[in-house]
Amino acid sequence: MRAVQWVRSILFSLQATLAMPVFGLVYAPWALFSKRGAYAACRAYAGYVMWTAGWMVGLRCEVRGTPPTGGVLVAAKHQSFLDIIMIFHAQERAKFIMKKQVLWTPVIGQYVKKMEMISVDRGKRGRAIAKMLEDVRKGEREPGQLVIYSQGTRVKPGLRADYKVGTAVLYEQLGQTCVPVATNAGVFWPRRGLYRRPGVAVVQYLEPIAPGLDRATFMARLEKEVEEASDALLAEAQKTLHT
Repeated sequence: MRAVQWVRSILFSLQATLAMPVFGLVYAPWALFSKRGAYAACRAYAGYVMWTAGWMVGLRCEVRGTPPTGGVLVAAKHQSFLDIIMIFHAQERAKFIMKKQVLWTPVIGQYVKKMEMISVDRGKRGRAIAKMLEDVRKGEREPGQLVIYSQGTRVKPGLRADYKVGTAVLYEQLGQTCVPVATNAGVFWPRRGLYRRPGVAVVQYLEPIAPGLDRATFMARLEKEVEEASDALLAEAQKTLHT
């Protein structure tokens, strides 16, 4: 059974990779001249990946809670490329803060630039935060949900990593509500490798945190709520694992 799942996983990963430039080319005439077109292309690709994951590898995607609308800060747990896809598909106008290297990726990089996502150089912390704030302010004219991965990188389910100060800086500077997000996506779609486990990958939007908390209180609450919810989703996923 595991050998069959390996074959299905490889085929799924192959077709999902090949589909990316196809979607990019099909939507290019619209996306090249319209930010709305770029969002439509990426949302269509995200939906396609989730749909094919369901019937090709038995991996269903489920969003719990209420995806935010309007101008808010979304502070999410990051375990897998899948949680990026799910969050982008769930929100009406997700604006991700991402590492600078993504801009150099074929197809993805061009769409990221068109959607005016915010890139940071993770190796230069102080300058990265300053540039991030500057770029965020430039984009404040357009409402959207600013998505930041508070730990700065993908973290394996069940493990802990420090929460970076950038999230608190944005929370203070923007004065917006923060919506924490938990996930167990990494259980089924790991950080590395091609194997995809069948089951239900969940992205869960938690209770919003109102603006106005001091930095220490905000960070402590954010980490506690995201980690506890992610641990609960991990335990839920582990009960259903068969391969």
